[in-house]
Amino acid sequence: QVQVVESGGGAVQAGDSLRLSCAASGRTASTWPLGWFRQSPGKAREFVASINWYGSRIDYADSVKGRFTISRDNAKNTVYLQMNGLKPEDTAVYYCAAGPSQSGLGSPTTTWGQGTQVTVSS
Repeated sequence: QVQVVESGGGAVQAGDSLRLSCAASGRTASTWPLGWFRQSPGKAREFVASINWYGSRIDYADSVKGRFTISRDNAKNTVYLQMNGLKPEDTAVYYCAAGPSQSGLGSPTTTWGQGTQVTVSS
């Protein structure tokens, strides 16, 4: 069974940077696509970014393109989300996601982490 654990959230000022990490474990964790979603109070969980095992396919939400960078270290079974130029609207709980299909991340086949809070103040 795959498990994912996030770390790296916190409270920052607008324009600052943060890096989130997500460690995946389990028999298939090293080959599954990994991604990040976020959820703000009163809003649905939304896609942020995803990456396949090879790093050859990377997808971003339009709202974070040019500011966020997703990467992974397969030797450590870890995915990272480097967030630069943070805005107050980036405030949310950020969830790591793992699943057998990159396009299926967010579907019922997704394994979720517990989430890490990111708060950006103006």
